[in-house]
Amino acid sequence: MEVAIPITNELEQRISDAFCIFDHHGDKRIDIREVGTVLRFLGCVPTEQEINEVIAATEMEESAGDVHLSKFMPHVAQLLAERKMEPASPEKILAAFQILDPEQKTYITKEYMSKMMMEEGEPFTQEELDEMLAVAIDPITGNIPYEFYINQLMVSRICIRTKFFTQFTLYLHSIRTRICRNCTMYLYLHSLQNPSTSQRIRFMSLLQDIGL
Repeated sequence: MEVAIPITNELEQRISDAFCIFDHHGDKRIDIREVGTVLRFLGCVPTEQEINEVIAATEMEESAGDVHLSKFMPHVAQLLAERKMEPASPEKILAAFQILDPEQKTYITKEYMSKMMMEEGEPFTQEELDEMLAVAIDPITGNIPYEFYINQLMVSRICIRTKFFTQFTLYLHSIRTRICRNCTMYLYLHSLQNPSTSQRIRFMSLLQDIGL
């Protein structure tokens, strides 16, 4: 008979509830391939590296490929308590977009955004890029009016309530954070050709704020 896992606070209960949704056999285990999904269901926006770190810390030694709730819950509770893997705020995303728009046109071209998302920072897959552009692009101009796009993401997070759309909104959080990371990293890398002191300070400050 399996020993019950003690749950001592609301955060641990949230983690347990999310974990059990993906525990298809009812044995307090999930496949390591589900770890990223559980984290996103909890509202986190982990990178692939962060997901792999959680797997490395929680994978069962006696059953490779599985994660048990008894190790997953305290580890993830600590990460959440330390506010790790949180989504970037709308203000930080807007700041990243505005740096990439020095002429203050309030939009970025599809080609420019595609290049950044596929070649810089943590690259998007083609499927992720297509899904993002389907939402972000203005069908009339073919450009990305980024303030409107950010507002769309915020409305989705606040208004959508069903389980399916909750998961979809968490995915949008991930897209949003990676845009912020990638835009900032792209500009920083390309500024190294001849950066001024003020540019270096500005870029490094923004990178630190975002958590890069």
